[in-house]
Amino acid sequence: MSTTLTGAPVSPGRAAGPAATMPPPVPEPRTTRLEGEGVEAAVAQLTAAARAVRDELTDRAGRATGTAADLLAVTAAMAADPALVADGERRIRTDHLTPERAIWDAARGLIKQFEKLGPPLAERARDVRDVRDRIVAELIGVRPPGVPQLDHPFVLVGEDLAPADTATLDPEVVLGVVTSGGGPTSHTAILARALGIPAVVAVRGAEAIADGDTVLLDGAAGVVVLDPDPDTVAAAQQHEAERRAFDGTGRTADGTRVELLANVADPAGAQAALEASAEGVGLFRTEFCFLGRSTEPGVSEQVAAYRQVLSAFPRRKVVVRTLDAGADKPLPFVTADGEPNPALGVRGLRTASSRPGVLERQLQAIAAAAEAENAEVWVMAPMVATAGEAADFVTLCEQHGLRHAGVMVEVPAAALRAADVFAHAAFGSVGTNDLIQYTMAADRMLGELAALSTPWQPAVLELIRATCEGAARHGRPVGVCGEAAADATLAPVLVGLGVRSLSMTPRALADVAAVLQRVTDAECVELARLALAEDDPMEARNAVRDAIRPVLVDLGL
Repeated sequence: MSTTLTGAPVSPGRAAGPAATMPPPVPEPRTTRLEGEGVEAAVAQLTAAARAVRDELTDRAGRATGTAADLLAVTAAMAADPALVADGERRIRTDHLTPERAIWDAARGLIKQFEKLGPPLAERARDVRDVRDRIVAELIGVRPPGVPQLDHPFVLVGEDLAPADTATLDPEVVLGVVTSGGGPTSHTAILARALGIPAVVAVRGAEAIADGDTVLLDGAAGVVVLDPDPDTVAAAQQHEAERRAFDGTGRTADGTRVELLANVADPAGAQAALEASAEGVGLFRTEFCFLGRSTEPGVSEQVAAYRQVLSAFPRRKVVVRTLDAGADKPLPFVTADGEPNPALGVRGLRTASSRPGVLERQLQAIAAAAEAENAEVWVMAPMVATAGEAADFVTLCEQHGLRHAGVMVEVPAAALRAADVFAHAAFGSVGTNDLIQYTMAADRMLGELAALSTPWQPAVLELIRATCEGAARHGRPVGVCGEAAADATLAPVLVGLGVRSLSMTPRALADVAAVLQRVTDAECVELARLALAEDDPMEARNAVRDAIRPVLVDLGL
């Protein structure tokens, strides 16, 4: 008999197959004292184990791209953190602890430090736990927690995935992901969407799923079915095998144009966007040039990197976001240490006040890359909160010959005063991940707040509408480049609110295009009205799904 579980829908698509559960956590080592002569040998063991873990993670980072590479690089750096290993060595020498107990206790202290900092740096505590478990596993000779290595495709089930594990998931083997923890904008959710792997997180009852159980999950509906009937499984498998193709032009049923663009994090991402027939790039993240470095890349190095992406899209739009440093992406040459609340601190465009040369040189590099290629280059700044900030950024871009200068709308203040902001900005792009976080006062990484951290929140939708209305007064276009753009059910609602471009992971383009082609512009407006009429996000989503259920059923969504 089938059992249905529900959770937070984070990556669309259907998947069915046998469950493979994550192995149990590495056990906490017992407190055992060493004899005097074994102390230095234990120190050497700890050093070697930390180096082995660091080398493995660094190797993974070298084989990954985009966000996956960034996350792996951060975790590898954590394994090489001299403070962590040195503290472990000190505990061996002073307390005569075994190396596994010493690193466990050292990690506990670092975890507490990160947790005291609050979000988003508190997320680093999970990285420390991941590294700790890997070093302990290396020391005691057991397999560390991670993705099972099986010879057949499977649905991965666990409490949550560490960034190092999520970053290297193989979509050809991992059919889907089900977790009992995590949130809609956690690392697991973000990377599952980037890889196009259907995923449902914060699933109550997921811990009861056993190895080998047949699981069907619907990443768009947030539903997990245990022991589904064979016909349902066959239908889901056929749908994924026959994914729709996108013809390269986004439109509603009555011909209203909606640009369907791709989010790109590096040159490899540009190739994926091309293969998916994206109309262009709605969000070119430039952080790949800066992360994992102790010094700023030079202008010529940046030019060469940007040209690799721009060259893939001749005569097509590429929206370049300037460096979004700070919060969960600290950079030693841009951001300061020790901010009490980095999510509300000096990040994005705000870093230009203390490090103006970094932004100046980046704009110089973007302008040079644009001059060398034939792409239609637009530039936007992250974390703009006021009309004055928008005006200053536009002026700075104009000084570098960049005429299409816009802003990210992630701060509620910018949405509420959109008419003033768009008196200066040529366009806007709503970053829904941060807009949700700031609107709902909910850490986007916490599974406990998954119900709050959804773009279906009526308050969030109201802010998107306010943004579009304010921009319309000046004839400025507004797009969405947050993860919400990849939700095929939400796409017509966003269009009904006034959004005219959607930028997403390339694998979501076909589903979003297919839904939009089945609804008229007037129907999009009505769907937006239905969503805004509800005061609960799930009710808003259900109202929209009910209204277009025939379309979703026909498309297998």
